[in-house]
Amino acid sequence: MKKQFIVIGLGRFGSSLTRTLIANGHEVLAVDKDEHLVQEISSIATHALQADCTDESTLKEMGVSNFSHAIVAIGDDLQSSILVTLLLKELNVPRVTAKAKNDYHGKVLGKIGADQIVYPERDMAARLGKQLSSNNLIDYIELSPDYNLVELMAPLSMNGKSLKDLNIRAKYGCTIMAIKTKGTMNISPKAEDEIWTGDILLIIGSNEDISHLEDDYERKH
Repeated sequence: MKKQFIVIGLGRFGSSLTRTLIANGHEVLAVDKDEHLVQEISSIATHALQADCTDESTLKEMGVSNFSHAIVAIGDDLQSSILVTLLLKELNVPRVTAKAKNDYHGKVLGKIGADQIVYPERDMAARLGKQLSSNNLIDYIELSPDYNLVELMAPLSMNGKSLKDLNIRAKYGCTIMAIKTKGTMNISPKAEDEIWTGDILLIIGSNEDISHLEDDYERKH
């Protein structure tokens, strides 16, 4: 379903987010006080506007309350980030996502009503760190502080073995949700389905259990 977003702040994060939302078929009003940044995104965004969003009257004129979701992607100007987030909530924008530079900034954004707080730099660093620390980890999604959904490259030690043979759930408390083999996706694989080196496994489990599984199979490899 097509949605309408307003993205405020068109630095690296804001402009990338705008491009992604547009590519996924949504409408985006992209806003920044820097004319150059607005011009750069104008050919991509549904609408692009140069404006100072710390001014409440400007936000009202833009009709921000008509958008279902606003993203405050302002970079290093923490004061402006906080003020814009506060104004958007006071103007009854249903959902406001705000980019935080650090934990303190994030706590303040939460206190003033941001519905979702994201830490792009920290999250990307954590993601890269996990990938570099593992021989088989391709990607992961943090479902909660304790649980992840991960993509693992099947190691040589799993080659030709069925899910029943491996007994991953009983041994490690993890569940293999899907197996990607040669471009095809096997959703909810059966116990007799076999894994081959190079397959990609979609696994859900606690951080501790997934780490235990990875360590064991890396040692066997």
